[in-house]
Amino acid sequence: MKLSDIMSSMQLSSYAEIALLLFFGAFVAVTASVFGRRDAGEWERRRRLPLDPGEGDSGTEGTAAP
Repeated sequence: MKLSDIMSSMQLSSYAEIALLLFFGAFVAVTASVFGRRDAGEWERRRRLPLDPGEGDSGTEGTAAP
């Protein structure tokens, strides 16, 4: 019995279909989470976080504390 006979009898195509369904489900969940408008205030706060020096960072990175 050859290795190719063993591999062809294993019917591995179902694993690819299962992986595709899992990926699609995760994609839909992430998309629904991002575009769902349940917590718009929190998303607005997170959107401005990198530019806001008052949130957790005083903007004095690399300097010694007085």
